[in-house]
Amino acid sequence: MVDEGFDLPACLGRVRERDQVAARELVEHLYPLVIRIVRSHLPRRVAEEDLAQEIFLKMFTRLDQYKGAVAFSHWVSRIAVTTCIDQLRAQKRRPEYRWADLSEKEAEVLDQVLTSEGEVPANDALAARELVYKLLGQLKVEDRLVIRLLDLEQRSVAEISELTGWNPSLVKVRAFRARGKLKKLFQELERKERS
Repeated sequence: MVDEGFDLPACLGRVRERDQVAARELVEHLYPLVIRIVRSHLPRRVAEEDLAQEIFLKMFTRLDQYKGAVAFSHWVSRIAVTTCIDQLRAQKRRPEYRWADLSEKEAEVLDQVLTSEGEVPANDALAARELVYKLLGQLKVEDRLVIRLLDLEQRSVAEISELTGWNPSLVKVRAFRARGKLKKLFQELERKERS
């Protein structure tokens, strides 16, 4: 995250001296990064601005722990991802969806996927996306995270390992198992529809 004209070391020094203007500048500089992470990991029933605010609060309270060993944006990204995971864990609720819980458009898309070999038409992409997110919502936090990062955001195993702190082998194993669980959820939904 390179921002011309923004002197991060100087800003961090001013923030450590309790300069409120520097703190606002730092938040403005990091806001696009933090809000992107929040939006990609947003738990249900949580406002993205509230979660972003919580992340910034944690960043400021832990600022003395930042030693410069990694890029500051990476350090903040780890706080953001961890905060999102913690929020998802706190919900502890993974609802089970039935065919009747799907919107009419989602049901049409699922029916089309189940009965045809072709791809979902572009005009049904939004309904397909919503269906995927509903099914993802039933997975454990770690499974949901690895699928979202690897398959939906197209991040590499190395990037996911760096972001989460998991070793690359664990990332691959979690991804494999999470895909299997997602497939099973999809098959259960299909079975319920046919019975």
